Amino acid sequence: MTLRLYNTLSRTKEDFKPLDPKNVRMYVCGPTVYDYAHIGNARPVIVFDVLFRLLRHLYGENHVTYVRNLTDVDDKINARALRDYPDLPLNDAIRKVTEKTANQFQSDAKALGCLVPTHEPRATEHIQGMINMISTLITKGHAYVAAGEVLFAVDAMKDYGKLSGRKLEDQQAGARIAVEAHKKNPADFVLWKLSSADEPGWESPWGRGRPGWHIECSAMSVKYLGEVFDIHGGGLDLIFPHHENEIAQSRCAHGTSVMANVWMHNGFLQVEGKKMSKSDGNFYTISDVMRASNGATARFAMLMTHYTQPIDWTESKLVEAGVSLQKFQQWYVPPEHAFVDLAFLDALKDDLNTPQAFRELHRLSDNLAKSRAKENPEDHKDALSQFSRSLDLLGIAPQQIDFSDIKKQIDFSDIKKNVVIRLVEDRLVARHTKNWAESDRIRDELGALGIAIKDNKDGTTTWEVKR
Repeated sequence: MTLRLYNTLSRTKEDFKPLDPKNVRMYVCGPTVYDYAHIGNARPVIVFDVLFRLLRHLYGENHVTYVRNLTDVDDKINARALRDYPDLPLNDAIRKVTEKTANQFQSDAKALGCLVPTHEPRATEHIQGMINMISTLITKGHAYVAAGEVLFAVDAMKDYGKLSGRKLEDQQAGARIAVEAHKKNPADFVLWKLSSADEPGWESPWGRGRPGWHIECSAMSVKYLGEVFDIHGGGLDLIFPHHENEIAQSRCAHGTSVMANVWMHNGFLQVEGKKMSKSDGNFYTISDVMRASNGATARFAMLMTHYTQPIDWTESKLVEAGVSLQKFQQWYVPPEHAFVDLAFLDALKDDLNTPQAFRELHRLSDNLAKSRAKENPEDHKDALSQFSRSLDLLGIAPQQIDFSDIKKQIDFSDIKKNVVIRLVEDRLVARHTKNWAESDRIRDELGALGIAIKDNKDGTTTWEVKR
């Protein structure tokens, strides 16, 4: 069976045909490293790791280039740096924040069984590339300077909105499109903005400033993958405006008809039937889940739902995943050859149909029980190796997990406490930036969770459960 992938750009499932089978290229948007990644962030990390593994299996380990970036310049990072390291120069404080959160993210990804991408570029390492691309866009008439900003002119691109299906003339200013007098079109977006003295910045032809969010990925992807590459991935929430704007910048800068041939997006995640929210007490980081469960179980639970579909992250799903892994654990051995069950492989080649792949693993597990009963050692040994290699292709190795008490591992009491701690920290950021409305809103959220807070004279905040 040929590898088939659902392409958001064409809205169809297509046969995958790499531009160069000896260098299959994929770019996936990574996290903004101002805080620990949550379990919603874990979904694309896991999904595209499975695709990375599958591409390596089909085309060869040395013939796939996987780039996942880290966004380490952002206003949220600035606020966190001012809060956590007020006595340090801002650039030093920012570096401490981004190093801490980037290291935690990489640790989380490893705990979830993910391979290290070929390249993990950081935005701050590619500022000159962004400046060069912006200069090209201005020269070609696709961008302009106004009120201290460089803006992309969406009217200069005839088919802007193709990925998201949004017609430019139908777009209304709103939550994601700022209405500002200096814009020629309300949908024009920032490529470069000026920085104040207390904000990070780099010298550019348009003054000391910093890049807009979208230009970062365009500059990093062309650096490592070229002007046109095979696959671009990310969460469904990134289709507009981020990926739409990436396409606009890259195509107009390079004069190409596409940026990537295939655009893949994973569905949204909710928790116990609700949107993940700190105010609802169901906002969990990846490290929270690692303390309550383990990486293999969390990865298994995430892949039980097809990547394009919404997923409901529940305690029962984790328990179900743990039960299946416990069943599989008895058959797992370090595989002695590279053979993978063909029905299992066909499931993955059908747009990463992991639910069907798991059904095939259960079939293989049942067959192993039968082959052991028949006492045919050589056939049983081959079947064990094939089963284990198939499980490896999903990045799941259950041999080191203690399943003595599955339900005990799924304990969310500590996570509730972590949610409160993060809300208190967010309120401190709001108070530091004198955003009193946000500070009051978070106080109300904590009150709804049964938490009383006290602001101390030394600038700290303490909290306790209401009696």
